[in-house]
Amino acid sequence: MLIGFVDTLRRHGLPVSLKEYLTLLEALNAGCAELSVDRFYYLARTILVTDESQLDKFDRLFGHHFSGLELGADADGAEIPEDWLKKLAELHLSQEEMDKIAALGSWEEIMETLKQRLEEQRERHQGGNKWIGTAGTSPYGAYGYNPEGVRIGQKESRHRRAIKVWDQREFRNLDGDVALGTRNIKVALRRLRQFARDGEANELDLDGTIRSTAHQGFLDIKMRPERHNAVKVLLFFDVGGSMDDHIQVCEELFSAARAEFKHMEFFYFHNCLYESVWQDNSRRHSERIPTLDVLHTYPADYKVIIVGDASMSPYEIVYPGGSVEHWNEEPGEAWLRRLLGVYHKAVWLNPVPERHWPYGQSIQMIRQIMDDRMYPMTLDGLDAAMRAVGR
Repeated sequence: MLIGFVDTLRRHGLPVSLKEYLTLLEALNAGCAELSVDRFYYLARTILVTDESQLDKFDRLFGHHFSGLELGADADGAEIPEDWLKKLAELHLSQEEMDKIAALGSWEEIMETLKQRLEEQRERHQGGNKWIGTAGTSPYGAYGYNPEGVRIGQKESRHRRAIKVWDQREFRNLDGDVALGTRNIKVALRRLRQFARDGEANELDLDGTIRSTAHQGFLDIKMRPERHNAVKVLLFFDVGGSMDDHIQVCEELFSAARAEFKHMEFFYFHNCLYESVWQDNSRRHSERIPTLDVLHTYPADYKVIIVGDASMSPYEIVYPGGSVEHWNEEPGEAWLRRLLGVYHKAVWLNPVPERHWPYGQSIQMIRQIMDDRMYPMTLDGLDAAMRAVGR
């Protein structure tokens, strides 16, 4: 099994040598994995991956080779029986039928009612308009419909109307090695070029060498630091959920930015910025970076590019506890305004076509917070965004 796995890695470009394979065997014989899939995954990744740029590729190949093995931990949260939430049926309504279904009320009313239902409900429920279940018009559950509700246990969004999502989600890192289909993104990013010479003098200064040789009367070679793009960039990527529809264009942007900017840091968030971000989606629950640390670490001369579809429940922007991932003490708007208070050169790139923006309430709210510095992920949009952030 291990020989086949190593062969799969090598066939897909991971430089796994015989030495690393033997080291893995020694670690397994020493009991380092302890018959645990999780431990074997991290042990194999630590030994076989020698370049961090290959981590994402290793994850995909591991999942492909050992298909069907569970790698993630169980989701935290309330103990809602899994068999209640299995997809046994889906509710499909016409637009006229949807319009007749009334929302439960305000955010506070919805969350208070959910608390009461969790305390009262004792069995699985399907259909209906009250209990937590499937294929109904209740504000709580999966595979039904309600204008405003809490989605629980559903694989993916169907109507994009939930104000909160209660579920375990797995996000994957953006691949910085993705091949660009066109050079459009790189061309647009080059509007942020500000060249400077810094670092060690390791490049031949031809003009200086000629001048010094003519002045000294003998060959006098002069060296100088290489020219680099001195612009410093912070990239924030929205991942998961509705952003799965746009992962290819985000990977292209990520790949182009890594090639273009010497001083670039990137972070992930989900839907809206909150009190923490992360840099590895496989460890987003255990290795989070406080947003305040980001604001205090990188000075105000950094340019900020936020990439996201801004498509979420408005509660995620304006309410404490509105996040679909955790209970946030402060609303997303507060953290966005803190970010903009430090970095005045900031833009938001939206992969959703601009003609759809007027129909998204959350898009309009984010656009207002950004002082209208939201641009579409098109060639013209990128060009306009780079002009705005480069002024």
